[in-house]
Amino acid sequence: MKKFINKKMINLAEPRLGSKVIFKTDDFFASAHRILKSESPIFKEDVFDKHGKWMDGWETRRRRTKGFDFLIIKLGKPGKIFNVDLDTTHFSGNQPTHASLEACYNKNKPNKKTKWIKILNKKRINPNKNHNFKINNKFTFNYIRLNIFPDGGMARIRLFGKIDMKKVNINEKMTNLSSVLNGASIVSCNNEHFGKAENVIAPGKGKNFDWLIIKFGKAGIINKLEIDTHHFKGNYPDSCSIQTAAILKKVSNSFVVKNSTKWKVILNKAKLKANKKHIFKSIRMNKNKVNFLKINIYPDGGISRIRVFGKFAK
Repeated sequence: MKKFINKKMINLAEPRLGSKVIFKTDDFFASAHRILKSESPIFKEDVFDKHGKWMDGWETRRRRTKGFDFLIIKLGKPGKIFNVDLDTTHFSGNQPTHASLEACYNKNKPNKKTKWIKILNKKRINPNKNHNFKINNKFTFNYIRLNIFPDGGMARIRLFGKIDMKKVNINEKMTNLSSVLNGASIVSCNNEHFGKAENVIAPGKGKNFDWLIIKFGKAGIINKLEIDTHHFKGNYPDSCSIQTAAILKKVSNSFVVKNSTKWKVILNKAKLKANKKHIFKSIRMNKNKVNFLKINIYPDGGISRIRVFGKFAK
C-alpha cells in the first residue's frame, strides 16, 4: 500500500543532519545527547551505572532549589518546525511534570542576551508516552531550547519540519541533490515493510520499497546517478528505472503520485547486482532542471541508498 509522507517533513533534530546538544543545565542521571538518538528508546532491565539506573534519554537530578532544567539544541540545518514529539517512553515517575519549547535564529551561539521565541507553551507531560504537539510558528530556527519543569527525564525529542533552503549555502559545485542534508524529502512510496523509506536519502547505509518518489530541496540539473544495494544480497531488485519531473508550483502529494507514471524516463530498466554501488553516467540527462525523481524497482527488493549528483539551478 502506498504511503504519503505528511507535509514532506523530516526530523530536524536528527544527529545525521548535524544536530547536537550544545548546552544542558544538568544530566546527572542520563546523558543529554541520548535525547537526539535516531533509534527508538530501549529499556535495559538490570543495567546500572555509577549514578543509578541506566536510562535511554536525558535525565537530570532532582532539584533542591527553585527553577527548572533545560538544554539547547543546535540544528544541523536551519528549518521550519511543524510538529514536535516529546517522548517519555520508559520514564515512569521520573519524567518532568511539564515542558515547553523556545527557539531562535542566530549566527552565533546563544547567550544570556539571546531573545528566545516561545513556540510551545508549557504543557503537561505524562509518563511513558509520546506527546505530539502542533507548532504554529512558521519562522526559521537553528537553535531550540527545551525546558523541563522542574526536572526529570525525557527519552527523545523529535522536531518535524523542513529545511529552509534559503538559509543553506548553495554553491555551484557538484552535490547530492537527493540528500536529506540538502533538503530532499520522501513524497511517497508503496512499501515500507522492511524499513523507513527516508533511509535511502539519509547519510550512511541503509531499506526496502517497490517504488519511491523523492522531492529535492531545490530544483537542479542531474549529472550522475548512484544506486546502492549495499547489504542486500539475496533480496536486491533485479533491475530499476528512473523518472524525473519539474513541478515548480505547489501541488498535493496525491497529484504528484498520480502523474508520476507520465514523467520522463532518464534511465531505462537497468540490471542491478547484489551488495554493490551502481553508477550511471550515460543516462538521458539534459539541461532542464528537475525537482522530483521516481525510482521503480523490478519486481521488488531492497535498495540501501540513492544518490543523485548534479548542480542546484540558479
